[in-house]
Amino acid sequence: MPLYKKLGAEFFGTFWLVLGGCGSAVLAAKFPEIGIGLVGVALAFGLTVVTMAYAVGHISGGHFNPAVTIGLFAGGRTPAAELLPYILAQLAGAILAALVLYLIASGKTGFDLAGGFASNGYGEHSPGGYTLVAGFVTELILTAGFLFVIMGATDTRAPSGFAPLAIGLALTLIHLISIPVTNTSVNPARSTGPALLVGGWALAQLWLFWLAPILGGILGGMGYRWLATTQPVAVADVPAAAD
Repeated sequence: MPLYKKLGAEFFGTFWLVLGGCGSAVLAAKFPEIGIGLVGVALAFGLTVVTMAYAVGHISGGHFNPAVTIGLFAGGRTPAAELLPYILAQLAGAILAALVLYLIASGKTGFDLAGGFASNGYGEHSPGGYTLVAGFVTELILTAGFLFVIMGATDTRAPSGFAPLAIGLALTLIHLISIPVTNTSVNPARSTGPALLVGGWALAQLWLFWLAPILGGILGGMGYRWLATTQPVAVADVPAAAD
C-alpha cells in the first residue's frame, strides 16, 4: 500500500476518533435529560476505534494514535520510516477534528472553552482532582495495557477478524477507568487537538499526555514482543525417547 494512502487512512481515522470521542464529551455527556455520561463517552471512544479499524485498518494498520505507532515500532510491527509521517498525519486529523467540533459546539449560546473542551488534565484540572503522579501512572499503565491488547489481538496466531472489537473494547474499558483521573488520553494526538484551542493550562499540562502514553506504548509493545516470541528448542534440551 502506498504511504500516502496509509497516511490518508491515519488522518481520517484519527479525525473520526477525536470528533466522535471528544464530541460525545463536549456535546452529549451532560445534555439535558438524555446526557450519555461517563459510560456513554467511554463507549463512544471505543466505537470510533472499532468502526475505523474495520473501515481503514487494512490500509494503514489502524493506529490513530502516536503512542500506538511508537509502541508498535518498539514491538517490531512498524518500520522506523513510517513513524514521523504517521504521527504528523494523526496530529493533523486530531487538530482538524477539534476545529470542526469547536465550530459545532460554538453554535450554542453560552458555549465557553473555559469548560475544558474535553481537554486532559491533572491536579485542579483533573475531573476528580487527581495529582500529577496519579495521572502519570494511570496514563502509563493503561497505554501499556492498550498496546498489549493491540499486539495480541493482531498477532497472526490470534483469531482472525476480531481484532477491532478487542481493541475498541479495551479503549472503552480504559476510559471507564480513567476519565475521573485525567479525562483519559492514552493518545497524544487526541490530547493535542483540544489543548491547542483551550490554550493556557491545557497546553501547559500537555507534556504529560505525550510523555506517559509514549512510554507506556513502548513498554506494552516491548512487553508483548518478549512474551510472544518463541525460541527454537535446542536439540540438547529435547528429552530422549524412552527405550
